[in-house]
Order: sequence, then C-alpha cells, then structure tokens
Amino acid sequence: MTAMSRSSTLAIFSCIVVLVFNSGGPAMAAEGDLSRKERVKVGLLVDSNATMGRIASSYINTALSDFYEAHPSYRTRLSLHFRNPQNDVVLAASAALDLMQNEEVHAIIGPEWSSQAKFVIDLGIKAQVPIISFSATSPSLSPTQSRYFVRTAYDDCSQVEAIAALIQAFGWREIVPIYEDTDYGNGLIPYLTDAFQNIDTRVPYRSAIHPTAQDIDILKELNKVMTMSTRVFLVHMTATLGSRLFVLANEAGMLNEESVWIVTDGLSSLLDPVGSTAMSSMQGVVGVRPYVPMSKRLKKFMEKQLNISHGISPTSGSETVNLFTLWAYDTIWALAMVAEKQWTSSDQLRYVRPSKNRKMAALNFSDTGISEMGPKLLQGIINLSFYGLSGLFEMVHGQLQPSGFEIINVLGNEEKIIGYWTPKHGLSKTLSNRTEENREYYSTSVDDLEPVLWPGKTPKEPKGWVMPTLKDTKMKIAVPVKTGFSEFFKIHWDQRTGVPSYSGFSYDMFIAVVDALPFYIPYEFVPFMNASRQSAGTYDEMLYQIKLQKVDIVVGDITVVANRSNYVDFTLPYSESGVSMVVAIKDDERRNMWIFLRPLSWDLWLTIGLSFVLTGLIVYFLEGRHQNEDFGGSRSEQLSTSLWFSFSTLVFAHREKVVNNRTRLVLAVWIFLLLIITQSYTASLASLLTVERLQPQYVDVQELVRKHHHVGYQKGSYVRELLVRDLGFYESRLVPLNSAEEYHEALSNGIGNGGVAAIFAETPYIKLFLGKYCNEYMMVGPTYKNDGFGFVGISTGVTPRLILLEGDLECDSRQNQDERDRK
Repeated sequence: MTAMSRSSTLAIFSCIVVLVFNSGGPAMAAEGDLSRKERVKVGLLVDSNATMGRIASSYINTALSDFYEAHPSYRTRLSLHFRNPQNDVVLAASAALDLMQNEEVHAIIGPEWSSQAKFVIDLGIKAQVPIISFSATSPSLSPTQSRYFVRTAYDDCSQVEAIAALIQAFGWREIVPIYEDTDYGNGLIPYLTDAFQNIDTRVPYRSAIHPTAQDIDILKELNKVMTMSTRVFLVHMTATLGSRLFVLANEAGMLNEESVWIVTDGLSSLLDPVGSTAMSSMQGVVGVRPYVPMSKRLKKFMEKQLNISHGISPTSGSETVNLFTLWAYDTIWALAMVAEKQWTSSDQLRYVRPSKNRKMAALNFSDTGISEMGPKLLQGIINLSFYGLSGLFEMVHGQLQPSGFEIINVLGNEEKIIGYWTPKHGLSKTLSNRTEENREYYSTSVDDLEPVLWPGKTPKEPKGWVMPTLKDTKMKIAVPVKTGFSEFFKIHWDQRTGVPSYSGFSYDMFIAVVDALPFYIPYEFVPFMNASRQSAGTYDEMLYQIKLQKVDIVVGDITVVANRSNYVDFTLPYSESGVSMVVAIKDDERRNMWIFLRPLSWDLWLTIGLSFVLTGLIVYFLEGRHQNEDFGGSRSEQLSTSLWFSFSTLVFAHREKVVNNRTRLVLAVWIFLLLIITQSYTASLASLLTVERLQPQYVDVQELVRKHHHVGYQKGSYVRELLVRDLGFYESRLVPLNSAEEYHEALSNGIGNGGVAAIFAETPYIKLFLGKYCNEYMMVGPTYKNDGFGFVGISTGVTPRLILLEGDLECDSRQNQDERDRK
C-alpha cells in the first residue's frame, strides 16, 4: 500500500473515532435524536489498542451514520455499546457477559479473534444472542454447529482450493506451512493438508509460531526451516505476527531467488496495516485474497473517505479500505436492516431472566438471561440478501461465500493483481474473459496468470527445492578446455573483463537437465586449465579432480568407461558413442577423362574395332560386284565408303542402299550385335557415372598393426589406452590430434609425408569431421562400443549430487504434461 493510503486510514480514525468517543460513545454519534426512535442495543467487541480494531471501529461508526442518513424514516436505531476485550480470551468472555447482563444487548458484533469467539459463542447460545463476527474466519468455528454464530466474512477454508490451484500451476511438490499457533492458525492446517494431498504435494514439516514468541524464537524456527530442502513457504498469520515474521525472514536472507513465499488472506487482505517496513520485506511475495468487485457504490464510498481525510478532489484508489473494514461496514447495514424489519413493539427489546434482579453488579455465568429479540435478529440476518460494499451479502449456512479470489504479487508498496481464481473456471488472467467466452473448463495452468516477479527481483520461476548440502556453497563443476570439436563444449573469454561464458551441446544438455529438475542448484563452472588458459591435462586427470575433492562434478563430452568408475560415478548417458576408424578414400574414378572406356574391356574394344573393319570390307566386296552406285568411284573411294557405312551403322546413320541379299544378311547380324553392345555399354557407363564407388584405402585394423603404420587418435581421450591395450598398436605409432582440421591434414598427407594411415576416434567426433570432409574420408571397420557421453560425480558420499543430474529419469518433477513437454 502507499504511504498516502496508510495516512488516510489513520486520518479517518482521528476524525471520526476521536470525535465519537469524546461525544459520549459510538451510539450517541450515530443515533442523533432518539426521542422518537426505538433503541436496539448491540454490543461491539473490538480491540481498540490494535490498528485493525481502531480502523474497524471508525468504519462501523461511518456505516451507522451512512445507513440512517439514507433511511431517516426508520423507526429503530442501533445503539452500540463498546467493550475492549484486548487480545484476551477471558476479557472477551467477561465483556460479552457484561453486555448481556448489564446492557441487555440483543446482538454482539465481534470479537475479532477466533480464540475469543469460541467462549463468546457459548454465551450467545445460552442467552439466544447472535454473535456476529466479521473477522473470526477460523474453520474451527462453524455456524452450522453453533446456531447463534454468524460469520459475515469468508471461512478460511474457502481459499484452500485457490491456494492448491496456485501450487499445482507452478508444479511445486513440497510446501512448508508457517502458521500462527492459535485457533486461527491451527484451524486451517488440516484443510490445507488434505488439499495438497489431492494434488500430490507433500507437507514435510509444519512450522507453528505462537503470537507471544520473541524475535529470537522466530529466528530459531526460521533457521530450522532453512536447514530443510523445501523452499516453498505458505504463511497463515494475522498481520501483527506476520509482519514480524517477514521482517526477520528478510533480514536473514530467506527471501531470495530460490524461495517462494505465499500468504493467505489473513495477511494479503491486510497488507496496508502491516506497515511500510513489513511491506518492504515482502517483495516478491504472492498472496491469495477474496475478490471484491469495484461497484459504483464502493468507488463513491472510497472517494468520500479520501475527501474527508485529504480535502482533495476524489480519486479512484482502493487502498483506503481493506476487506475486513468492508465486512464491518456491511455488517452494520445488515443488522440495521434486520432490526427495522423484525421490530414490532417495545416489548421485544427485553430480556427474560429467571432472577428477580434485572441487572446484576456481579457477573453471573449461570444467569445471562434470554433475549427475545435475538432469535429474530438471527433469523433475519441469515435470510437477508443485499449488495453491500464488499459485494453480494448473502448468508450460506450462516456465513458469506466468496465469488472468487485475486492472486496478488507484492511489488514495492503495491500489490499487483496477476490473476484470479473462481470455483468454476480455476485460474484466469481476468474474470470477464472466461464469462464472455463461456469456456467450460477448470484451469490450473501458469499460462493463465500474469508474469510474477519473485523474491530476489527475478522473473525466473523458483524451483522451490534446494539440495540441503549446498546451503552455503555452490556446486563446483569442472569443464574441459578444448581447442577442437568445440561443438560439444566451448569457453568464450570476454576480452575486456576476462569473464568466461559457455556454449556447446554438452553445456546445453546440462542446463536443460538442471532447468527440468524440481529444485534449485547453486553452481559455478571451473575450467580445467593452466595459467595460460590451456587444458591442464587429459580427461582422466580432469576426472581425478573429483577424487581429490577439488570439484563436485564434471560436465562435458566425457565417455562412460569401466575403469573410470573405480573413482567416479556416471549419470545415465545423454549421447550414444563408440570408437571407429576413419580413413581416406581412393581417388574417384569419375574424375578420369577416360572413364568412357571403362564399361568394356580392352579385348572387347579391339574385337569391336576389327569387326567394324571386317564388316566394311565385306560390304565393299559384295556391293562392288553388283556395281552399286552408292559404293561407286575409285577403289579407294569405294573402300572408304564401305568403312564409313560400317561405322555409321553404330548409330543407324547410314544412307547408302545395299542391293545384295548377302550384304543384307551380314548387316542384319551386325546391327543386332551393335544393338546389344550399345545397350550394355550405355548401362555400364551410366552406372559408373551415377553410383558412388568410394573405396577406402584401408579396411583392416590388423593390417595397420602388421605394417606398423602411424594412426591418429583424439588427444586427451581414453582411445589411446584402447589402441595400445586392446588393439595392439605400438605407442610410438600413435599421433595425438585435436581438431577436425588436424584430422584432415594428417590423413591427406598420408603415411609417406608425415601423416597417418587412419584415425581412431569416438563416433560423435567422426560424424562432425565427416560433416566437413564427407567427400574425402569415410568411416570403416568395426565399432568398439562404449556407454556414450555422460556427466560425472564422486562415487561415494555425494550420490544425491549425481542423481539429480539424471533429470526426470531419477527425480520425478511431477509437473503437468504440458509444462514437461515445453521443457
């Protein structure tokens, strides 16, 4: 709330309450001339020493003045008789008894606290005086079980479903209630526990704090809570104790980015009276409070109060009143309506007593008397229905029923409304949209709420759960410093500040797993490097840092192998892997300009050539005898024409006519042979030109071992041990390589120019390499399987730190399916 709103409330009290008490009491100020009006005595039990009691008293007197100003012709007037029970159960009971015996009131408004109301209700039942409370909201008080108890407020149970829907929307699986150890606080806890059980949310601990607890006691309880893993807290307290709690919790650093604080309507409806200090300590807190529609009458009422307190033009602020003051105001209007409606004669306004004395100097619990007007007032207020400042005033089973709840977020000195909850539609950003669209479904989705600014001023949704061993320290995560294949993990150094940033597939996988976990992990990356920002050793040496307790886990492209599990433990693999061999391919024959000769063998080419010549000579001799003009001329011309004729039949382009039947017979056989030859040649040549015929230079690992060829391997990986121990390579024949460019250079140079014959590496690296040089190299030979890439942690003592990295496979986040799919 704003400072203006708080000062306006106090101004209202000073202008009205002081005037009232100085002029002879509340009754005199509100009633005016009672000479012709019937006085209906009503008791008022409020703690004038408390802020809420003073504010409520002022609005009760305002309600009396407004009501009889609007209804001057009414025959009755409420006569309020004030008693201050303070915050004491015995004083409340004695004050109620005094009002019944000595003042003979026919109804009692109050008391404020549920613990006081228990005893007063018993007296009301005995005297048949309705006890009407606008602030005793504990479920332990039931109007259905206590006939003469009327709650002109909402039962605390009514907010339970709204709170459960909020918890379910964000997917928190554990919650710790911090509540006031009174009837008010204890009464709601069983209902909350049942509601949380229905949405599969655990309550691992309950923190009860008595209102008389000292600050040191509250801090001890808060420290106890902080030793647990759960970071979702539900605070159910009155404003007095709740404001102290939040100030101490904020000073202790508990309102941070990893925690969630939710308040019930006991605090959220009274955020203004808690004071500016408490408000500043509640930044990021989310609350649930009943929805009050902004009617024209309510807006006019608030403008009037602002005019009285400030003497300025009307404004539309809603901070000058809170929900309990509206209920107090409406209670007076309801009781005044019922008194006028039920009154018929002065005889009703009396007590029936078994004792002869009408009034007693000493209080006697056995002789309260019986009010004749009380039962009628009770019946009338239960059946009454009208629209007050707080909305529809209608009793259902002796108490008001909410139409919905607002979800608020404390920001600065204000409460931002981030959504609404209704029994029919669940969560929604607005109340009107669901009505207009007529959607018949119940929502528990966080998408139906406005963005929230959480404690620590972060928009990122808290996990609501932390590792208890990481309370004061961050998890140290070693990461590799790579010069090649940075697609898996890469460190970017800021040239100006020297602060590193990270990227790569392994990094993205780790962040995705952490984000999917239902709890918060504080961590920091520690690059495994020397002073010159180069890698400080092999992957095995980096993993051994876990054994030395210098780091907690290792994140990167770490292969899961058996010998490493002697001193570290692995998560489930996030990528398949294995060791294969990559070699250069032989020259592609398609690049040869003489490839068109390949479909036929040289013997066949020679036979075809001789056949052309022989066929031409046969045509020359046969057609020359018949004096064929197409083959005429000199002998040389005839011979050349015959040879051309033979070659032109290859493509059926010959134009010369033959007249000899023997020539036709020879040509028929020849052309048939040519058809077969050309079709076979075309098919073979097409196959050579279209089908890739990549041939590796080496396919047998043992051939490389026998010939003592140099082979390469990924520097720093476990492949070196595999080649020496399992495959039999000499260590002197192994060449460490870092990057895809070094792979390419070594293979392209070959064994004769200081290169290598083959490279053994894990398949993820080979796939990245072949993605750049797919036309020059290929993966051949068997694949030596391993368990793939995983994250690494210590094998003893820190098992939870390792298990948490297995994400949803080991830790069930229990989020709804839509949210799980989105992550």
